[in-house]
Amino acid sequence: MSNWTDRIVSDRMAVDREFSDRVRASEFSNQEWGLIMTAVEFEIEDPGDPEQARIVPDTENLPQMMPELEKVGQAGPGGGAPQQDSGTGVLDAVRGALGLGDDGGEERLDAAERLVGEYATELQTRLEDHGKWTDVREAYHDEEH
Repeated sequence: MSNWTDRIVSDRMAVDREFSDRVRASEFSNQEWGLIMTAVEFEIEDPGDPEQARIVPDTENLPQMMPELEKVGQAGPGGGAPQQDSGTGVLDAVRGALGLGDDGGEERLDAAERLVGEYATELQTRLEDHGKWTDVREAYHDEEH
């Protein structure tokens, strides 16, 4: 972990708590959200420009995480045994083999990226509201140069 991220650990924990309602309202379970967040790193874009600087998520690893999300989504409550199949799994597999599958995976990836972007915005807002943004931005800038 870098110096700038060390400075925001408690702020991330606070945003995690505040953001939990948004996660519950999303299509992702808490367990899926946890996996999503392990695949994401945060950066500060334009750290040398106080007016333009902003926290942005690096979601480059999210596509590789999506199959794991599907496994978690297929597990029952608490990550236990799979829930009873509604019968669509076989049909989905056949559709996919025929090239007729929907873009559900792409839609979920887009949804994950949007939610992570909202999280980044909330984190920056918290840092600004608590007078930490300038210090964090400058620490990031110093580490990059």
